[in-house]
Amino acid sequence: MAPSATSAARARLPKASAPARVDWVDYAKGICIIMVVMMHSVLGVELAAGKTGFMHALVAFAKPFRMPDFFLISGLFLPLVIDRDWRTYLDRKVVHFAYFYVVWVTIQFGFKAPAFAAETGWRDVGLLYLESFIEPFGTLWFIYLLPVFFVVTKLTRRIPAPAIWLVAAALETARITTGWTAIDEFCARFVYFYSGYLFAPYVFALSDRARNHPALALAALAAWAMVNAGLVVSGASEWKIVSLALGFAGACAIITSGTLLARAGWCNFLRFCGEHSIVIYLAFFLPMAATRTLLLRTGIIPDIGTVSLIVTVVGVLGSLAIWRAALGLNAHFLFERPDAFWIAPKKAAPMLQAAE
Repeated sequence: MAPSATSAARARLPKASAPARVDWVDYAKGICIIMVVMMHSVLGVELAAGKTGFMHALVAFAKPFRMPDFFLISGLFLPLVIDRDWRTYLDRKVVHFAYFYVVWVTIQFGFKAPAFAAETGWRDVGLLYLESFIEPFGTLWFIYLLPVFFVVTKLTRRIPAPAIWLVAAALETARITTGWTAIDEFCARFVYFYSGYLFAPYVFALSDRARNHPALALAALAAWAMVNAGLVVSGASEWKIVSLALGFAGACAIITSGTLLARAGWCNFLRFCGEHSIVIYLAFFLPMAATRTLLLRTGIIPDIGTVSLIVTVVGVLGSLAIWRAALGLNAHFLFERPDAFWIAPKKAAPMLQAAE
């Protein structure tokens, strides 16, 4: 995006979006993070149990838009900060996420290292840990990739935005599979992040329309849900171009849903989850894995769908409990970046967020 276009986009963004939170954005992020936890919980339970449950249909329904909407929302506020000097920009958009990746990949690896050692021996465990800085580890690939998106977007600002968008869309439809997560996910997801950045004013306009015309918005959501479900069931959701369209349609649906929930003031827990979406993303793996192991080994609950639902709920609530416990035990470094890891002047110490 040329500098003049960026200025125009910034001018059309809500003035409150820089210093304050935008309610519907938090609702939308809350929906997104719960869908992510649900996906990992359900598929993990089903893989371990060797069979599927009723939650599988929800995961399949959300697959076309689960990550596209998260990345699109992550790019929404970039026009407000992309003009920062490189030092400040790298501090907020690269060092910030890199710090939390290092901390939490070490924590995750610490829990999983004994299992790795049992399979390959301790000799190879260290190499696996080092490899996690090249090949994103476990569930953490999202915050591994975000800094790459931020840097690429700033570096390509002098290139016409339509050209960048068309290349990004072509990469998504190309279904590139190299075996390297960073490369494959970059190709599959960058178009959504860049679209959030490029079309931010139109996204906020969509939210305004949904807020002003709730009945029409609900009708549109119902139509979208039927189309999305039909394409998923038929398998057409995996077709090229169709998957791209469903990604954007689903992102618009989540934005609309978040707006309607914010307008009604319902489900404030979703908003809270959105405010702490990356906190949940970082910590949910532990309560999720522990609950899955406990329920499947004991067989207390025979229905796989119910087990999946419980694991999902515990994954979300457990991650928030870990966060509160960390703050209570003065282990702030788990969720707040210490002063020593700032490379630019520090204005405030916000909780880790996907976007400013």
